[in-house]
Amino acid sequence: MAPLWRHTPVIHSRHLSRLLGCSVYLKLENLQISQSFKYRGLSLFIQEVKEKHGSSAHLVIASGGNAGLAAAYAAQKLGLQCTVYIFEGLPLDVQTALEDGGANVQVVGKNYVEAFAAAVAHVARDPDAVMVPAYDHPTVWSGHGSMIEEIAAELPKPPKAILCSVGGGGLLGGVLVGCDKVGWENVPVVALETHGSACFYHSLLLSRPSDPPYVPPDFVTPVKVSDRITLAKIVPNSRVSSLGASSPAKEVVEMALDHPGTVKCVTVPDELSMLAAMRIAAEHKFLVETACSTTIVPAYHEGTLERILGAPLTKDDSLVFIVCGGTKISVEELEEYKSDIKQMPPTKVYMNIEGESMYLGELPVLSSFLTMS
Repeated sequence: MAPLWRHTPVIHSRHLSRLLGCSVYLKLENLQISQSFKYRGLSLFIQEVKEKHGSSAHLVIASGGNAGLAAAYAAQKLGLQCTVYIFEGLPLDVQTALEDGGANVQVVGKNYVEAFAAAVAHVARDPDAVMVPAYDHPTVWSGHGSMIEEIAAELPKPPKAILCSVGGGGLLGGVLVGCDKVGWENVPVVALETHGSACFYHSLLLSRPSDPPYVPPDFVTPVKVSDRITLAKIVPNSRVSSLGASSPAKEVVEMALDHPGTVKCVTVPDELSMLAAMRIAAEHKFLVETACSTTIVPAYHEGTLERILGAPLTKDDSLVFIVCGGTKISVEELEEYKSDIKQMPPTKVYMNIEGESMYLGELPVLSSFLTMS
């Protein structure tokens, strides 16, 4: 069964390499067929559905946009029916893109949880319906892991670290599965979220043994799901909506705890993700949504990667940033970010690294590069 996904480029970033004093590579999943990494794992899952259930299978998925688009494109390619449940308040172009991809779009509820409940009800009443998991399935992680195989084939040696964003854990699960497959078990992985979408960050700290035990902030509800794993349940409060899972995949938390190279969890403020999206556009000449630019934030703040990795970077080191893609971005939104940040009152900003806060400076001073644009 030949994969449907595209082999995406790994490029050397002159800008980030100069900033960090090492070789920095970007894996451009924004060039994937549905414009995000999600097409890899979801297309593989859908191929297996067709192989098992035949052409009568009716795919059903709940999504805030990117997962639904990946499912719709794969379904269209394979000649399958696809219904995508989205929720109120999403930009009109999300629905338009889904419909252009051949999906039957249903708008239900005010958030992902309510859209997901409607999708579950649909599957219960339709004997041909198959629920497509947005991030929580081994086949999805296996498909996403193919990007690590592509990276390993192009890099001369394992990187010092791989950095990716994390929400529910689909991308991180794929990175960890891929590392196992190519023999990169000892490569550290840095998983980044925003402060207001940090369900994975808090889940890992709650599940990792510590003395004294980790105490999460009040907005986190700990849910013990096994003797080993406690998941953080949150109501996401972030402009970076694509990272807005309410709780992560239990199995990916387990994989993160077991990864020999360690998984370091980091959270950043929304504003730094917005600034990073603007800098990527200015320096690399492509648009990425803030769920993607969150991954790049540590590169733009001196000393943060050394603090995260616990070791200095040298010219012989290399880093890989997964540019995960996504469609929720436009030139107009970048201009809106710019205006919002310029109008901010002086605000101290921090990066959270494994339960500790690192002071980065003050906004809008940190955004001084905007005065040059």
